[in-house]
This record gives sequence, C-alpha cells and structure tokens, in this order.
Amino acid sequence: MYMSFWNNPDIWKQSAKNTLWCLAGCSIGDFGTILFFQINEIPFPMLGIMTLAIINGLITSIILETIILFRQMNLKEAFSTATGMSLISMISMEIAMNTVDVVFAGGVLVWWVIPFMLIAGFITPLPYNYYRLKKYNIACH
Repeated sequence: MYMSFWNNPDIWKQSAKNTLWCLAGCSIGDFGTILFFQINEIPFPMLGIMTLAIINGLITSIILETIILFRQMNLKEAFSTATGMSLISMISMEIAMNTVDVVFAGGVLVWWVIPFMLIAGFITPLPYNYYRLKKYNIACH
C-alpha cells in the first residue's frame, strides 16, 4: 500500500509542473540578488547575501504565481492563492539551490553551477509537492 501511494504518474507530472513554476519564480529573485551583489562588488557577508537571495526568491515566486493565477481569477484571489503556497516547498528549494552554489562555487554565481542549482532546487521539494497533491489535493501552485 505504501509504495502505491508514490506510483501515480499523473500526480508526479502535475507536481513536476508545479515545482517548475515555483523554480522559475524563485530563481529570478535568487539569481538576481546574488548577481547584484557580485556585479556591484558590495562587501556583505555571504550568509547575508544568501538570506536576501532566499527572501527575494520567495517574493519573485509569489509575484510570478500571482501573474499566472490572475488569468484564472481576480487579482485578490490570485495573490491570496500565491501567498498561500507552501513555504516549506519554496524554502527547501531556495536552501538547496544556495547550498549547491556555496559548496561548488563558494557562493559566487558562475554559469556552470546554475544547472546544478536548478536541479537541486527542483528535486528537493518535488516529493513534498507530490505528497501534498496526492494526500490533500493541495498543490503548491
């Protein structure tokens, strides 16, 4: 019975789609923040930059999701739905991405680390997103 819970390809597909939307939104704020500090050579502790990157990633994810949902509902409902997304999913995604950046590139955003960051950011919350969708019929998006 336990394994059958995890064997629904339709839910995996929907979870993957939802996770990709979240990844797109989170990546914009995350990469933008790291790049901003890097380009401007602002002397700021790496932990501080990564914390700001996570916060900005959450904000841009909510903005992107609100825009996407606005096609289906009014702005207030779209924003409410976007802010009601799973913070556990988004924060785990952000932490995974930034951990990969720190471990492989020392917290510096370089082109070759981005694919690894995106893979980690996608894989980390995917099982949780599947679980929420399967058990509660609640998607992160």
